[in-house]
Amino acid sequence: MSQASYLFTSESVSEGHPDKVCDRISDTVVDLYLGADPGSRVACETLATTNKIVLAGEVRGPSSVTHEIIEEAVRAAVKDIGYEQDGFHWQTASLENVLHEQSVDIAMGVDAAGNKDEGAGDQGIMFGYACTETDALMPAPIHFSHEILRRMAVARKNGSAKGLGPDSKSQVTLRYENGKPVRCTSVVVSTQHDADLSQDEVHELVLPFVREVMPEGWVDDDTTYYINPTGRFVIGGPDGDCGLTGRKIIVDTYGGAAPHGGGAFSGKDPTKVDRSAAYAARWVAKNVVAAGLAEKCVIQVSYAIGVSHPLSVYVDTYGTNQVDEVKLGQVINEVVDLSPRGIRERLALSNPIYAQSAAYGHFGRTPDDAGRFTWERLDLVDDLKSAF
Repeated sequence: MSQASYLFTSESVSEGHPDKVCDRISDTVVDLYLGADPGSRVACETLATTNKIVLAGEVRGPSSVTHEIIEEAVRAAVKDIGYEQDGFHWQTASLENVLHEQSVDIAMGVDAAGNKDEGAGDQGIMFGYACTETDALMPAPIHFSHEILRRMAVARKNGSAKGLGPDSKSQVTLRYENGKPVRCTSVVVSTQHDADLSQDEVHELVLPFVREVMPEGWVDDDTTYYINPTGRFVIGGPDGDCGLTGRKIIVDTYGGAAPHGGGAFSGKDPTKVDRSAAYAARWVAKNVVAAGLAEKCVIQVSYAIGVSHPLSVYVDTYGTNQVDEVKLGQVINEVVDLSPRGIRERLALSNPIYAQSAAYGHFGRTPDDAGRFTWERLDLVDDLKSAF
C-alpha cells in the first residue's frame, strides 16, 4: 500500500475514563485559583482509584482557596461527570489533599522582576497542528472519535440513553486515498453500562451515535463495528482502573496525526508553556490553514525555563504550502508574540476556563462567550493573508 493510500486510527476516551476524571479534577483546581487570582500558579496532579482521590503538587495563590473549597469543587466535578457508584461516588470517596507551596526557585525564574520579563515555566518543545480534513481543521479520526463519545455523554446525562455509564472509549479507523480520508473501515466503542443491560441493548444504544457522526457514505456494509468487545463493562471508572492526570496526551491533541512535545496540559496554569505554548501553536497553525496558505501545517516552538522568548519557531506544511514556506515562518514571527506573556495576554489564558477542556480534546472546539478555547479563534487570518 502506497503512502497515499493507507488506514489511520485514533482513539478518544470519555470524561468518565479514570485518567480524564483526574484531568477534570486537576483543571477544576486550576480554575479555582485563577478565579480567585489570575496571577496564581498551579501544578496540580490527581490520582483516583476505588473510592479514593489524591491531590498533589505545587500552588501559589490566595489563602481564600481553602482545602474545604477545593474539596467541594472536586466533589461537584465528579458528580457532574456522573459517578454515583459503590466503588466511586462523588459524595463518599475519601479525598486527600497534599498540595503545597510552589518552589521559590521556580517562582524566581518565572516571575517578572525589574528588567526581567515573565519567563517560561519550564523548558520543552510544543507542537500545534491543523489540516483541512474536517470543518474544525482537525484530523478526521480523532475528531470523529471525540464526537461519538461527546454525544453519548450528552444522551447519558439527559436520560435519552438510559443504562450507559460514564466510562467509555472509542476508536475510529479511516481509509485514506491520495492522502484524503474517504471512508470508515472500523469503529470500536467500549462503554460502561448497567448490570441489567444486555450487550444487544448496548449495541442498539451505541450504533446510532456512530452513524450520525460519520459523514454520509463513510460507513457501509463493509464497516466493522466492535461494541464492547470484551462482552461486559459494568465495573469502570477509577474503581476499575487507577487514573492519573496527564496520561492521555495523544487523545488531548491530534490522535497521533501530528508530533507531540510530550507535556500534558491539565492541572497547569498558563505560565507552564507545556499548555499555553501548545495552545498558541495550534492557534497559529489553524489560522495558517484557514487563511488558505497551506492544507496542513505543523508549528513547533521551544522554550527554556525562565527565558521570556521562544528559542525556536519551526513551520512545516508537508509540501501543501501555497506561499513560500521560509517567508511564512518569518511572517509568523512578525505577526505573533510567542513569548509566555504574549501568549497568555493575547489568548486571555489567565481566566478560569480550563475544566471544560479536560475531555473530548483541547483542540477543534468552539470558542465561547465565557472565554474558553480562545486558541481556536481565526483572528490571525487577515494579518497572515495581508503579509503575502
